[in-house]
Amino acid sequence: MKDPAAFIRAETLVAAPALVPEIRLHLASEILPIWQATEADLERRGLPPPYWAFAWPGGQALTRHLLDHRDLVAGKRVLDFAAGSGISAIGAALAGAAAVAAAEIDLFALAAIALNAELNGVEISRIERDIVGAAGDWDVVLAGDVCYERPMSERIARWFAALARAGKLVLMGDPGRSYLPAAGLSELGRYSVPTSLELEYCTLRETVVWRWEGI
Repeated sequence: MKDPAAFIRAETLVAAPALVPEIRLHLASEILPIWQATEADLERRGLPPPYWAFAWPGGQALTRHLLDHRDLVAGKRVLDFAAGSGISAIGAALAGAAAVAAAEIDLFALAAIALNAELNGVEISRIERDIVGAAGDWDVVLAGDVCYERPMSERIARWFAALARAGKLVLMGDPGRSYLPAAGLSELGRYSVPTSLELEYCTLRETVVWRWEGI
């Protein structure tokens, strides 16, 4: 298997997401080459596609909201779940969180999170396991663009609701994915996020930041 950090440095460019110019990330400039570059590793090791190489609308909107409403995370312990590039974890750290952790099961994503945290001068601890169902000691749980598959969406919906009932603030950015829960959410903000036709069906996605109510 390729060294994840070396692969990321070779196959990405450092750029700022459109909605969050304060943050720099290792991002793919084109979609097809990076998918092809990881194909052999995907087949051999069962790794997920390189979602970490793109700043998805849900993550951008959620991060923008954190930077504009820093009181949500300032001085608090924050988890970024299914963190991808780590954009929301970085946003939480920049917004003054006391401690930030990013959870991922993809080794390449974990490497990207470390590299992106270094780029932005923040400290983020990494959790390399499936943590769905864990109680944790976090005050705030973040998730961007996690409702694109039914099994995962249903599983995390139960977890997020339980976390909210336990008094944790659970925030999610979502651009209207197919399996977004129909109940238990309250809208905190709405953003128009520039996107690529290679990733989405349009060049601008209306994306909502939701708060889980724990019902």
